[in-house]
Amino acid sequence: MGTKGREIVNMDVGKLVELLNKAFADEWLAYYQYWVGAEVAQGPMRQAVVDELEEHASEELGHAGKLAERIIQLGGHPLLKPEDWLTKSNCGYESPEDPSVERLLEQNIEGEQCAIEVYQQLLSITKEADPITYHLVLEILADEVEHEEDLQAISEDLGLMKERKG
Repeated sequence: MGTKGREIVNMDVGKLVELLNKAFADEWLAYYQYWVGAEVAQGPMRQAVVDELEEHASEELGHAGKLAERIIQLGGHPLLKPEDWLTKSNCGYESPEDPSVERLLEQNIEGEQCAIEVYQQLLSITKEADPITYHLVLEILADEVEHEEDLQAISEDLGLMKERKG
């Protein structure tokens, strides 16, 4: 990170890097949870769910890339070992032991809700301290809110479909 770039960060940069690495871990785990969920999904509306999970997986991977770039700009290093993702993560990982579309949607909605909370906290921390990180986090938060909405809409559609059949 350049000298002037460091000067605009009005907080402990090491702590900020630590928080960003936790979000970075979340994004990698979310990517994998979406990706593997799309591979194993079973049940009604499977293709719609798979399409949504694949789209979200791609976007989560993009978030991880943006966070890694910012961590490096701040003079840090993104987590280098995948095994560190689980120990550093805010939101964790829930494997799709039950591959039903209903359960996959539920797991991923919970994951998005956790991500929204994490990014809200990061916004609060960086608002006055680091405008670059603040804007990055705001952009990612908007995507996470959209993901939650998308998944809840499919879940609601699935519920309506089951009501009509029942």
